[in-house]
This record gives sequence, structure tokens and C-alpha cells, in this order.
Amino acid sequence: ESMDITSEEHVLAVFRKHKPDAVIHTAAMTHVDQCELNKEACVDQNINAVKHLVKAAQETDSFFLHVSTDFIFDGTHGPLTEEAIPNPVNYYGWTKWEAEKVVEQSGLAWAIARTVLVYGVVQDMSRSNIVLWVKNNLEQGKAINVVNDQWRTPTLAEDLAMGCWLIVEYKAKGIFNISGEEMLSPYDLAHKVADVWNLNKDLIKQADSTTFTQPAARPPKTGFIISKAKKVLSYQPHSLIEGLELVKSQLI
Repeated sequence: ESMDITSEEHVLAVFRKHKPDAVIHTAAMTHVDQCELNKEACVDQNINAVKHLVKAAQETDSFFLHVSTDFIFDGTHGPLTEEAIPNPVNYYGWTKWEAEKVVEQSGLAWAIARTVLVYGVVQDMSRSNIVLWVKNNLEQGKAINVVNDQWRTPTLAEDLAMGCWLIVEYKAKGIFNISGEEMLSPYDLAHKVADVWNLNKDLIKQADSTTFTQPAARPPKTGFIISKAKKVLSYQPHSLIEGLELVKSQLI
């Protein structure tokens, strides 16, 4: 069953029908540059939709887990704990921070799972990610420019899913960093992808972020410290190489 999260009436109808014990809210407008260019749609999907979902969850008394992002931070002091102070540098990040506040002030039993640079395989492949983008371009013999002055802790989609499941299973309240553990630049990540798929690394060109003309600014160094999730939830993500090997096996 589908649900239009931008329609308060539709959200309420679905919640009243199913009366969920728990809600995991993963939907968002996540294309950072599109958010900068289409702010009304960004607010509708990233803030107003959360208000509709929270209102419905209040009616059904559902545990509410909201998925958020490292892009609520300015990237001046990564890696970050759950206590780091948000200071977004783009509109997408601002809307996601505003959404967090909606959840925190909801009066619900709530949790927030913040994640970073998610990669993996999706069923209909409607969305790409950095791993698939690098792999596909190198397989086609295309040279790619990849930034070397930003740092992240890439997250396997299955690890994010497991982190969300653990939060709901434990009914763990509060904010949790759910990501990979290894900090590296997209340039370094591209090399790891080339290693796993045995592709030509010479096609990977270093570039600093000033060479890209993008509408939205990017935080230079985010990445998460995940010790809280490991301790409270027994969360244990795959290593980066394990994650890439899993993606490779899924694409066969």
C-alpha cells in the first residue's frame, strides 16, 4: 500500500487503518542540489510530511523513528557524536534539522537515526549512489572526477536497515548515529570500488570541491562516531570491503 506523505488526510487514513506499533520514516527529498533549487518541494517533503506523520503517530500512539543525515552539520569538526551541534550549510540540511525538531517536540516515544552516504542495491535501481556511479562509469571506460577534500563514513544500506530495526526492537529513545566506521574521501572510496570490481583506477581523477559548480554547499568533513549504537543496540556494521563485496554479490 502506498501513502502520499505530503497529504495529511492520506497519512491519517493509512495510520487509522493499520494502527502501527512503530513507524520508521525513511522518505525524504535527498537530492541536495534539487533542494536548493526547489525549496518549496523540499520543505513539503522534508518538514511538512514529518508534521503529518507525527500527528498521525500521536493519534495511534506509535513509536516514531525518523531517519536523518550528517548534512545537518557544517563539517568543520568530524567525525561527530550524537551530541554535536547542528549547523547546516545547505537547504537540504536545514530542512532535515527542522524535521528533527518536529520529532523531538512531538511528545511521542521517538528516536532519530542519523546516517551518512548510504550505498547499496535497490530493487528497481531508481536511485543511484556513489558506489554504483563509480562502478558504472569505470566499466564503461569513462574518466571520473571525484572529490578528495571531503570525508565521510559510508553506510551500507543493509547496515542502516539493521540499525533501524534494532532501535525499534529495543524501543530505544533518542538520537543514534547509524553509519559505517571507516572515514575516507569519495576519491578513496572510488579506489576501493575499483579494487573490488577489478576496474581501471587510472580513470579516477582527483578533484577538490572548488572545481565543482554546484548550487548547494557540502560540509567538508562529517562522518560519525558510532560507539553509542554499538553499546546500546549492539549495532555492528560491515567493514567497507565487506559491504562492497556484498553489493557485488547482489549485482550478479
